[in-house]
Amino acid sequence: MTEKRLGVIETRFANLIWENEPLATSQLIKMCEEEFSWKRTTTYTVLKRLSERGLFENKDGTVSSLVSRDDYYATQSESFIEESFGGSLPAFLTAFTSKNRLSKKDVEKIKKMIKDYEEQ
Repeated sequence: MTEKRLGVIETRFANLIWENEPLATSQLIKMCEEEFSWKRTTTYTVLKRLSERGLFENKDGTVSSLVSRDDYYATQSESFIEESFGGSLPAFLTAFTSKNRLSKKDVEKIKKMIKDYEEQ
């Protein structure tokens, strides 16, 4: 799989696209100028780099995603758990809950997710 991990600025740029897509390149340039104080060439350079990594495309002057925001973050989460916890979700949850207390609402949501998963 193509490396899709984004830096801080790339993440902000990607979110700008995900929140407004599809959008004309001229619109993206204007948004990046306002948001990041970028010149047109910087916007094209970052867009080209993320397009080469398979996240976005610029087709006929319209920018859209090839990977949704949800899919991107799901892949990043899977990679993090794989790299940091040997792919063990229980090990991740143990580490997470040792420092972060789950609310009753969160516990109920997790129980529902597990129940729904078991029913599939």
